[in-house]
Amino acid sequence: MSIEQLTINTIRTLSMDAVQKANSGHPGTPMALAPVTYLLWNEFLKYDPQQPCWPARDRFVLSCGHASMLLYSILHLAGVQNEGEDGPAISLEDIKSFRQLGSPCAGHPELGDAAGIEMTTGPLGQGVGTSVGMAMAARWMSARYGRPGHDLLGYNVYVLCSDGDLMEGIGCEAASLAGHLKLENLCWIYDDNRITIEGETDLSFSEDVATRFQGLGWNTVTVEDANDLDAIRQALAAFQQTSDKPTLVILRSVIGYGSPNKSDSHAAHGAPLGEEEVVLTKQAYGWTAGEPFHVPAEVLQHMQDGIGARGAAAQHQWQQDLDRYAGDFPSEAEQLGCIWRGELPGDWEDGIPVFPADENGPATRVSSGIVLNGLSAKLPWLLGGSADLAPSTMTLLDDEDAGDFSSGNYAGRNLHFGIREHVMAAISNGMALSGLRPYCATFFVFADYLRPSLRLSSIMHLPVIYVMTHDSIGLGEDGPTHQPVAQLAACRALPNLLVMRPADAGEVAECYRTALRTPDCPSMFVLTRQGLPTLCREKYGEPAVERGAYILADSDGDPEVLLLGTGSEIGICLEAHDQLSAEGIASRVVSMPCWELFDQQDQQYRDQVLPPGVVARVAVEAGIRQGWDAYLGESGRFVGMTGFGASAPASVLYEHFGITAENVAGQARELVGR
Repeated sequence: MSIEQLTINTIRTLSMDAVQKANSGHPGTPMALAPVTYLLWNEFLKYDPQQPCWPARDRFVLSCGHASMLLYSILHLAGVQNEGEDGPAISLEDIKSFRQLGSPCAGHPELGDAAGIEMTTGPLGQGVGTSVGMAMAARWMSARYGRPGHDLLGYNVYVLCSDGDLMEGIGCEAASLAGHLKLENLCWIYDDNRITIEGETDLSFSEDVATRFQGLGWNTVTVEDANDLDAIRQALAAFQQTSDKPTLVILRSVIGYGSPNKSDSHAAHGAPLGEEEVVLTKQAYGWTAGEPFHVPAEVLQHMQDGIGARGAAAQHQWQQDLDRYAGDFPSEAEQLGCIWRGELPGDWEDGIPVFPADENGPATRVSSGIVLNGLSAKLPWLLGGSADLAPSTMTLLDDEDAGDFSSGNYAGRNLHFGIREHVMAAISNGMALSGLRPYCATFFVFADYLRPSLRLSSIMHLPVIYVMTHDSIGLGEDGPTHQPVAQLAACRALPNLLVMRPADAGEVAECYRTALRTPDCPSMFVLTRQGLPTLCREKYGEPAVERGAYILADSDGDPEVLLLGTGSEIGICLEAHDQLSAEGIASRVVSMPCWELFDQQDQQYRDQVLPPGVVARVAVEAGIRQGWDAYLGESGRFVGMTGFGASAPASVLYEHFGITAENVAGQARELVGR
C-alpha cells in the first residue's frame, strides 16, 4: 500500500473508530472525502502547523460540519499545534473522546476548541457563506496594504461543502455574490454523493449544479471519482491557475466508501457503522492493524515532510518579507499588526462626535451614520454595508477614500451585499474572523432573515456590529409587515449578543464606544426612523450605556414609581415623569439601552438603579412584553404592543396603541394608589 493510500485510510479508520466509540456521529462523509482532504492539506494548502494563526495562511473550512472527524483526523496527522503550546492541538486521546464533554473534538467543529478550526460549522450553508467573507477580507487587505514587491497578504480559502450547503438559500446567496465579485481566491469542493438523511437527493434535488454555478460566474471542474488523486490534483491546480472567477470542484463521491453493506446509502450518513461493519470495512481497505485508533508512524512522518516542511518554509519566508515591509512601510505594518492582534488604534475614540442638546434631534439611524463616519477616519479597517438599504440605514461611509468594494476596487470599504441578509451576516463573520471590524445593516424586521448567521456571531464571540434601523411601529406607513414587534425579544434571547436600543444621539455614540471596546461578542444597534430629541446631558447626566441602564431623571426624594424604557419611548417616559412630578408623585426614569450589560453589573449598582423596595414599576417599549417581567416584578405594568402594528403615521399609531405619556402616567398613578 502506498504512503498516500495508507494516510487516506488512516483518516478513514480514525473517523470510523471515533464515531463507533462515541456511538454517535457521521462516519460516511469522512470516509468519502479522506482523499481530497489529504491531498489538499499535504500538497496545496499554505499552512504552517506550528504557526496556526499565521495571518497569510490559507483557510480550510469544513462547511459540512457534521463530518467533523474528517477535520479532527487531518489536524492530528498534520501535527497542528495550539499557539504557544507543544504537542498536537488534537491528540489521539482527544479523538478517542470524540463528542464527549470537555473534548476539543465536539460533534461539530467549534471555533476556539483547537487550533486549525477556522470557524464553527454545522448549520448547513454557514461555512460557504462565511468563506466569502474570508476571501473578501484577503482581497481587501491585499488591495489596501499590498505594495509593489510585497505580496504579504493574499491567501486562498478552501471549503468542503455538501448537497445541503448548496440546497440552503444562503448557499445560493453566497455563490451569487462571490461570482459577482470575481473572488478568484475562493474554492468550494462540493461533495456530490447524492445522499441526504432521508435518502437519495433525487427526492428533492435535481438541478444541474455545474450549469447553475457557471451562470453565477464560477469556474467549474468535475472530478468523476473522489478516489482519483491525479484528477483531484488537476482540479486544485486548475483553481490556482484560474483568474477572475471563484472555482467549484464537483467531486463525485461514494458516502461510506469501503463499507460492504452501508456505502452509497443514507445508512452511512448519521450513525455508527456498527462494530462488525467497521471490521469488514477495514478489511476492504487492507487495513491490518487490529486495535482501533491506530496511526502508523510513517503516516505522521509523511505529513510532517509534506505540509509541515512546506508550511514552515513558507511561513519563514513570509516573516522575512514582513520585516522588509515594516522597514519600508512602518505605518501600514503597524495597522496590519493591530488587525492581526485584534487591537484598535490608540486614538480611535477621537472619532466619536459629541451631540449638543436639540429638541428637534435626529433619528438614531441618522446619528448612527454620523458616528460611523467619524469613526471611519480613525479606524481604517472598519468597513461594511447593508442589504441594499444603505441610504435608509445611513451606513454609507462618505469619506472620499472609502470607495465601493467591487471586483474593480477590492480596497473599497462600502460593501454592497444586495438583498441577501442571510449571507450578509455570514460574510461579516468571515471578515471578523480575519481581524477586520465589520458592520452590516438592514431594517430590524429583517433580522429574522439573518438570524442563523447572527447566532453564529454570538457562538463564535465575533465583534460584528449589526445596525438595525426602522425599529418599531414608529416607522409608520409601511405597516405591520415592516414593523418589528417581537424582534427585540427574540434578539435579546440570544446569549452573548449585546442588543442596544439607544434613546438619543448621545446614547448612540456610547453604543459605538461600548461595542468597539468589546472584542468578544457581537453588538446590535436598534435604531429609529423618526427623529428624537437629543437630551441635554447637563440636565440628565452622561449616558452610561456601558452599564446597560442608568438613572436618567429623578424627582426629589425617594421614588414612588419607576418608569423604565428604551429607545424612542424614553421621551414618553420623561413626559410622564413631568406629569407625575407636577402632581407630587415622585418618579424615576431609567433608560435601559442594553439589558445584557445591565445584568452583568454588580448587585449594588443594579439595586441603586432599580431599588428593590420600589415595586411600582411601568415599562414602556414599542414591542412585546416578553423579557420585561425580570425588571417589572409581579406587580409591574407594561405599556407596549400585544400584537402586530398597522399602516398609519407614527404619531397616529402610538396614540392608537396607547403608547403615550398619558397612559404611562395613568398606569403609574394606579400602581401608587393616587
